[in-house]
Amino acid sequence: MKDFTSAPPSGTIDSISILGMTCASCVGRVERAIAKVPGVFSASVNLATERAEVRYDAEPVREAVVAAIRKTGYEVEATTMEVGIEGMTCASCVGRVEKAIAVVPGVLSASVNLATERATIKVLDAGPEMVGAIESAIRGAGYAPHAARVDATDKAVAREEEQRRLKRDLLIAGGLTLPIFLLEMGSHLIPALHHWLAMTIGRTPLYIFYFVLATIVQFGPGLRFYKKGLPALARLAPDMNSLVVLGSSAAWAYSVVATFAPGLLPQGTANVYFEASAVIVTLILLGRFLEAKAKGRTSEAISRLMGLQAKTARILRGADFVEVALDTVEPEDVVQVRPGDRIPVDGTVLTGSSFVDEAMITGEPVPVAKSEGSSVTGGTINKTGSFTYRAEKVGADMMLSQIIRMVESAQGAKLPIQALVDRVTAWFVPAVMAAAALTFGVWWIWGPDPAMTFALVNAVAVLIIACPCAMGLATPTSIMVGTGRAAELGVLFRNGEALQSLTSVGVVALDKTGTLTEGRPLLTDLVVSAGFTRSDILALVAAAEASSEHPVATAIVEAARSEGLIVPEAGTFEAIPGYGIRAMVNDRRIEVGADRFMTSLGVDIAQFADQAADLGTKARTPLYVAVEGQLAALIAVADPIKASTPSAIAALHHLGLRVAMITGDNRRTAEAIAAELGIDEIVAEVLPEGKVAAIKALRAGGRSVAFVGDGINDAPALAEADVGLAVGTGTDVAIESADVVLMGGDLTGVSKAIGLSRATMRNIRQNLFWAFAYNAALIPVAAGVLYPVSGTLLSPMLAAGAMALSSVFVLGNALRLKRFAPAVGSSPRAAMGHPVAQRTSLTD
Repeated sequence: MKDFTSAPPSGTIDSISILGMTCASCVGRVERAIAKVPGVFSASVNLATERAEVRYDAEPVREAVVAAIRKTGYEVEATTMEVGIEGMTCASCVGRVEKAIAVVPGVLSASVNLATERATIKVLDAGPEMVGAIESAIRGAGYAPHAARVDATDKAVAREEEQRRLKRDLLIAGGLTLPIFLLEMGSHLIPALHHWLAMTIGRTPLYIFYFVLATIVQFGPGLRFYKKGLPALARLAPDMNSLVVLGSSAAWAYSVVATFAPGLLPQGTANVYFEASAVIVTLILLGRFLEAKAKGRTSEAISRLMGLQAKTARILRGADFVEVALDTVEPEDVVQVRPGDRIPVDGTVLTGSSFVDEAMITGEPVPVAKSEGSSVTGGTINKTGSFTYRAEKVGADMMLSQIIRMVESAQGAKLPIQALVDRVTAWFVPAVMAAAALTFGVWWIWGPDPAMTFALVNAVAVLIIACPCAMGLATPTSIMVGTGRAAELGVLFRNGEALQSLTSVGVVALDKTGTLTEGRPLLTDLVVSAGFTRSDILALVAAAEASSEHPVATAIVEAARSEGLIVPEAGTFEAIPGYGIRAMVNDRRIEVGADRFMTSLGVDIAQFADQAADLGTKARTPLYVAVEGQLAALIAVADPIKASTPSAIAALHHLGLRVAMITGDNRRTAEAIAAELGIDEIVAEVLPEGKVAAIKALRAGGRSVAFVGDGINDAPALAEADVGLAVGTGTDVAIESADVVLMGGDLTGVSKAIGLSRATMRNIRQNLFWAFAYNAALIPVAAGVLYPVSGTLLSPMLAAGAMALSSVFVLGNALRLKRFAPAVGSSPRAAMGHPVAQRTSLTD
């Protein structure tokens, strides 16, 4: 038991915001939980401010404290912030920055992405002090922090400036290296050239000439490696730049001694390697230049999305429309859009009409008609007419801004597979340096004459070839390109984990209404009992349903109005979820709903059994009407299947997936739809709250389930599924609960998402295999293991070229994802060969 009466030590103090506390017992529970955490000196929780002040004995144990709070049933309020980071070159840089940020008091977690050069950090308080502390930690690790979110133009300018500097340095290094390389290597290959150089210029003047050129390369274009590599060595945290510095400097320094003080070296070892040091710097600069160009292409998706934003808007000021900057538009402003304009912000049309190209959202090339009351989206393009509209969502609330945030979030994510890379690279660079030192020692002690030369050359080759750049780029570049391509196809990954999880999905479960179907049912049948008339029943039911927002209600009301019936007002209205509705119309109690509703009311529906069965086989949903507790009519509605649904299901089967349908419809209706579409499994007669249980049932046998839905009542199922996919035309609640958003509003996006997920993960595995296999195979070769067998040694120059090639290969392979084309299914029956669906209900 800690003695909290004693004076506190000079440990760190955290202030943690806690959500969910309601009374004094909550406070005591949280305090006791925090106090039990090893390393905590004291804890004081304030209910009014909903904050805990935690004092640590010494080093903060923040993650343990947060875990203790969550274990008691409360949540810690965390803020996510992003910081851009300059100067990272390899996977070891990533690990170093993450560790530096993680120890800052108040930081809960930190994830750094090499490809986006950005850190995503969860903190307890994102105030100026926290920002300053994080930036100081990044600088202390040897890197430069900056604001993460900058304009797309600024990003492009910065990227072009870096490419320009690299190109300049590469041209200088290449121009100075070429004479050394041609003369030195040429003299080895052509004896006559060697003889001529020795007779006309002489060995010492030639070496001095090499020294001048190589020194300019080493400390001119190569200075960038020293600026990063030496501080990293001083901090005992070497990175890729450190390997380059050690390798090229060793070759250069040895050559300087051989040129100006050859007597210091053993007899017969005074050889120069100026060409090796210069070529190493030049080839690595070439790799960096190609890498920078390829990185620019990986982020093109974000740039294109940002380019869709309008720069200005015409808004009503007084009696006139004036053009203003986009960031000055506010909700409720009246905006004017002329032919050819890009719509500035989201809103609703007030006057006028036009056709709008919404391909950026839906992927559909056909312009959509807009008139009074229609919603318009910022970034889409107005075609022919002009109109005014009321601004509703501006700035960060716009759909386009949300899309950009989703893509950025997914591109900056770390997949579970990245954990392997992080574990390896944490010790990789020190291990390489140790391997180089061991190589030098072995060759120096046991190598043939000149042993010193062999030792130096092979140690340098090991240092140069083992750069972990390819490892660090393998995963994030594929994620960037894959999620960018997904955005172009109308598929938005809200988190990176979904990109990996989708590959293991075996069953795709689909909500029926609004997902498989249009979500706009039509009244198809009305059969009345004896003593009732069609017009009277239709008018009564329309009056009862008029207060309901259910699509079936809309179909019935529209049918009554289309027949010119007078629809009276309902006195009271009650919706009974999963069953039906009850209302009082003209002092008569009207109840409309499914067969289970009638059964619960004690109404006998046997007289309509044959008609209901027949309607079910036609994929029409039968509903029953009771007036004053007496069965009055059988109504049937049909929700048209979306035109894209058959081919979408065929595409899923083409990917080897089983397709399930979850619906509240009775089993006969569900079976009819399944037979028409070729669906494999049915979970029928599901109440809204039963969809989670349906997902769990489909998981039987260890299967991974993806669920696709669009409504508010789909949100729990979307969260329960291994991967939740929300149709983008659905509700905000459903979209927020999902891992993936399908912007097009139809199911073709599901096969696109899964196909792209598989392609991306396959691409990542290829990259990782190349990066690891490359190092595993070539480090021993560079160390000289083949020399006793075949006399083969790897020149440091070839090592530098191979190292540069590995990073370029990884980036080039990732860029292949830009050409990804989604699978296209044929007709459902031809693609599947599944004549009968498996019939399931939650009551079976």
